[in-house]
Amino acid sequence: MADVLAVRARAGFVLRRPGLVLAVLVLVVVVAWALAPDLFTSYDPLAGVPRQKLQAPSGAHLFGTDETGRDVFARVVHGAALSLRATVSAVLIALVAGSVLGLVAGARGGWLDSVLMRVMDVLLAVPPILLSLALVTGLGFGTTKVAIAVGVANVAHFARLMRAEVLRVRGSVYVETARAGGVRWFGVLTRHILPNAAGPVIVLAVLTFGTAVLEISALSFLGYGAAPPTPEWGSLVAGGRAYLASAWWMTTLPGLVIAAVVLSANRVSRALEGERHD
Repeated sequence: MADVLAVRARAGFVLRRPGLVLAVLVLVVVVAWALAPDLFTSYDPLAGVPRQKLQAPSGAHLFGTDETGRDVFARVVHGAALSLRATVSAVLIALVAGSVLGLVAGARGGWLDSVLMRVMDVLLAVPPILLSLALVTGLGFGTTKVAIAVGVANVAHFARLMRAEVLRVRGSVYVETARAGGVRWFGVLTRHILPNAAGPVIVLAVLTFGTAVLEISALSFLGYGAAPPTPEWGSLVAGGRAYLASAWWMTTLPGLVIAAVVLSANRVSRALEGERHD
């Protein structure tokens, strides 16, 4: 009986939130592409067959072929590892650096809080994609440098949110009780303030995952990412621009993959935010 109820509960969840289930499936598939691309395609992403160039999508080539006869789907699948590695690196940089800055500013207050938040205000005044572009121009070309630029450009959002949560939690009864009990400042910070302030920051990290995919793809599209012929999602979209009239799939299908990942990450972040408020 318990098993039947559990199955019904899962089925009810799927029926109530089909969009969320689909979003999770999209992210799982893309992560699987990154971890084991050979399970999804047998084509070499770098080697092409000239006589098969610019073939439309078909059973043999799901996303068609490019101007040198390379399978576009294989390039998208193999490009997932590089694109997602850069995205995760960018999110981790923004999450760790921003959380530390926000935690210190909110917990210590005073002049340190004022200085850190004024710096964050300056960063927030510039759109992340423009700030990323300015940073990567100084850092140079390469996927790692793109990831660093995107991560630094998003630090201010995490710092501001973490500071706000720390200020909210700092005045709670359990924090005051811990202080009155003689717990040191660092212990109060790590045992009481940080765990209770981290929830919204984790939700922001999931949301930033989607925007970071878009920003990294945009910088790769502009030529700041991996050097050709290495497959990367943004560079794949850029590579098909000259063939839009005759081979629309070279740009459209990789672009749809990027859009699906961004929208899926946004949907999951909204679900997490809703669960946090329930």
